[in-house]
Amino acid sequence: MTDFVKASQVFLDNHASSVEEALAFFARKAVELGLSDDEAAVLDALKAREAEGTTGMLSGFAIPHCKCSAIRDAAVMVVKFADGVSWDSMDGQPIKVAIALLAPDGEVATTFLRTLSQVAVMLMDESFRKKVLAADDEAAIAEIINSALDA
Repeated sequence: MTDFVKASQVFLDNHASSVEEALAFFARKAVELGLSDDEAAVLDALKAREAEGTTGMLSGFAIPHCKCSAIRDAAVMVVKFADGVSWDSMDGQPIKVAIALLAPDGEVATTFLRTLSQVAVMLMDESFRKKVLAADDEAAIAEIINSALDA
């Protein structure tokens, strides 16, 4: 099984109330997890991508993502929000879970796009969404996502 999402990269009960706060959290965690040394650069890259078009999807999920020279290693981070975050989502619903993809600038575009595409396809599966929303343990959420990435 893929070990792309680690339990240490899953965060529960986050109290962000805006997209800005959510993106800032991902940037801060990227530094804390050793993925980057430059929180501001990661945040700028996430915000720039969001400015191109919303990463808020459907059914309470968002997929913020970026490629940035300040990121050393590709990673997926997952945040479940304590309350829904007001995000410009495709269905107008608040975001309950954000699955962030961060990649170094040098990352092969096809690998990054394939992973992004896989996550988008996973989010179309109601069973997957229900499992993630129901899970209340970091390791369980990591396992659900890793299993879906392997499928």
